[in-house]
Amino acid sequence: MKIALTVNDFLRRAEQLYPLRTAVVDEPDQPAESWGSFTYAEMAARARAQAAALDALGIAVGERVAIVSQNSARLLTALFGVSGSGRVLVPINFRLVAEEVRYIVEHSGARILMVDPELADALADVTCEHRYVIGSEHDAPMEHAPPVTWDYDEDATATINYTSGTTARPKGVQLTHRNVWLNATTFGWQLGINDRDVYLHTLPQFHCNGWGMLYAVTGMGARHVIIRKIDGAEILRRVEAHGVTIMCGAPAVANAILDAAATWEGRVPGSGRVRMVIAGAPPPTRTIERIETELGWEFIQIYGLTETTPLLTMNRRRAELDDLTPGDRASRLSRAGGAALGVEMRVSADGELLARGNHVMAGYWKQPEATAEAIRTVSDDPGGPAWFHTGDGGFIDDENYITISDRKKDVIITGGENVSSIEVEDALFSHPDVAEVAVIGVPDEKWGELVMALVVTAPGAAIGEADLIAYSKTKLAGYKCPKRIEFRDALARTATGKLQKFKLREPYWAGRASSVN
Repeated sequence: MKIALTVNDFLRRAEQLYPLRTAVVDEPDQPAESWGSFTYAEMAARARAQAAALDALGIAVGERVAIVSQNSARLLTALFGVSGSGRVLVPINFRLVAEEVRYIVEHSGARILMVDPELADALADVTCEHRYVIGSEHDAPMEHAPPVTWDYDEDATATINYTSGTTARPKGVQLTHRNVWLNATTFGWQLGINDRDVYLHTLPQFHCNGWGMLYAVTGMGARHVIIRKIDGAEILRRVEAHGVTIMCGAPAVANAILDAAATWEGRVPGSGRVRMVIAGAPPPTRTIERIETELGWEFIQIYGLTETTPLLTMNRRRAELDDLTPGDRASRLSRAGGAALGVEMRVSADGELLARGNHVMAGYWKQPEATAEAIRTVSDDPGGPAWFHTGDGGFIDDENYITISDRKKDVIITGGENVSSIEVEDALFSHPDVAEVAVIGVPDEKWGELVMALVVTAPGAAIGEADLIAYSKTKLAGYKCPKRIEFRDALARTATGKLQKFKLREPYWAGRASSVN
């Protein structure tokens, strides 16, 4: 017997086994009326009402519904109501400007666009066949007729998630119901998600569907606590108030929490209880150690991409690490981790990480050439299977754990030597006066490229360029050390916390035909 795997499985189980349990505690400070707290029975009813409303509008199976929203119960429910009725949800980064949103709406062919009230004015010129400002007057009425039954297809596209990559235009990643289902179940299993968990949405729900964690949490009947905007102290307050046990986010979220914990009165909430999953950028070892020693939380690192739904690897504390010091344990946890169940990883001849598995996307929406470039065979095995090319450089050690050495495009080649920007960043970040750092290659007539660091200092710090370069020489080989340092007030990042190094490099490479010297 073979039954199609779809997102409906997660909400159906929660409704059947936990109908009266509180499913969601919505962000109370929503610009649209908050949905407050509601049960899994109510969540399932709202999802069916959304599907029935799409029926009434004549939105057919396979057609796209776009939504631009910060974290909310409405967006969470739409991931079931829209996708679960055979339509395709297009969750859009709420930090994008109108021109970028317009491109995604037009490129995806969305027939409906739902816009967060806070963004209504900024996106006023973005048009669509059906355009709504999210709010109670446009919520699907609960007394709607039952939705039309969808003939389940696990290979149908559930969501199209547009990347925030370095190309001129984002690409629409088609994630199927099968992709989503297997990612969520594998992720949830390896994290030990259970019905006693309380999940705080510190990760944007639009970003790869909250990494799929929201499906896993729903399927186990655990509780969702929505937070709309990231604030370290507010996160700690909600951990305390709701008994939060798990959250996900970029290293920047961890830093905000650590900063707030430094002035928290009394014991930091969640000690010995919270698991924090980090991805988006390899965090410095000092950050990993502080999560354990200052918060008392478990640090877990994963690696993946939107194109892989995203889970490829996980690094979680295991028994073999128990007797290590926190510093040594942090060093071991700084690796991206071992391949997730059902995922194969290898390194190409030129050092690129390659992946195979059920989490890899169906393709890029309306971009077959880009799909063929990303999913293909490799030169050293032309007759073998296709692999997804991550664009990341790395290596696999003797424990079969993966370390990300760099984005391939960000490798700095100085005097013929390859330098990992991540390694240099980690060394500089270990200095207590450094709050943020990005390392880039800049053109140099003698060496080809020079290693340059852009640094944001901690409040009250007075360290200078010469002092920081001297410090780096105590941590790194001489050729890896930055030759120039510029101090900045802030560094450009994506919504998920990734450094936008292509933007940081642009001024230094302006006027050149190539960004490699």
